[in-house]
Amino acid sequence: MVPQLSIALRFPDPSYANEQGIVAYGGDLSPSRLLLAYRSGIFPWYAQGDPILWWSPDPRLILNLNDFKLRRSLKKKLHQFEIRFDSAFREVIVQCARVPRAGQQGSWILPEVAEAYSTLYDMGHAHSVEAYVDGVLVGGLYGVCVGNVFCGESMFAHVSDASKVAFAHLIEHLKVKGYDFVDCQVPTEHLKSLGAVELGREEFLQRLNAATQNSDVLAAW
Repeated sequence: MVPQLSIALRFPDPSYANEQGIVAYGGDLSPSRLLLAYRSGIFPWYAQGDPILWWSPDPRLILNLNDFKLRRSLKKKLHQFEIRFDSAFREVIVQCARVPRAGQQGSWILPEVAEAYSTLYDMGHAHSVEAYVDGVLVGGLYGVCVGNVFCGESMFAHVSDASKVAFAHLIEHLKVKGYDFVDCQVPTEHLKSLGAVELGREEFLQRLNAATQNSDVLAAW
């Protein structure tokens, strides 16, 4: 049985998630609950009409910053886009919700989800990276920061490789800022091709705990 969250601000131990990786359901998307979730190795993911589902998959995908594979073909495109940070967070999340994805109907980025993460952005806990061509937003990504970890949420591209270039700039930015790794959440072949690796849940939680001992980084990006 998957436990239902109460109004109390706490989560079950993610080590006891079910086989699908679901830790609990219910609760809300308040900033305090979302931040607690990410610090605990848990994230929300659910469809329209469903209760909020809280996940901690096993295995987990992470990208150690020094393992990022910048392929030669992508390196040639790094200067084809103007890259900005935190210049259009709300537009990035809207575009991430709208972009069609293979095998997926609709988007999990529902209006209340977009509003919740926009609030985290206003508080300095969420960030975006944008790629522009001639002043037009053509790609980007967003995520949540806890401690020295960037938890990637979603990305979009209207021009080939726009989101990949934004991601490459993000990695270099995180290195400068002293981050440890990127939590990529669910394993995908695309992210593995960029250097991401799978970790068992327990090992991931240990890495996360070590990387979130310091206060969350709220300095301007």
